[in-house]
Amino acid sequence: MIGVVLVGILALVVGGCVCVVWADRGGPRWTRVVAAATVGAGKAVRSYQKAQRRQISSNNNSGGDAG
Repeated sequence: MIGVVLVGILALVVGGCVCVVWADRGGPRWTRVVAAATVGAGKAVRSYQKAQRRQISSNNNSGGDAG
């Protein structure tokens, strides 16, 4: 069951990447919409990861109990 979900997610990611390339080469309007959504999702994931790294970094530098 989990394998089916992972294959579905992989298909969506690959399809989004294909739409980004196709839209860049002047594809139909729907490819530009899918490409914009794909790029937006990528930016959102990247900003979330940066926030997580900052939070981990600030937790490590807070000086807590060193024993």
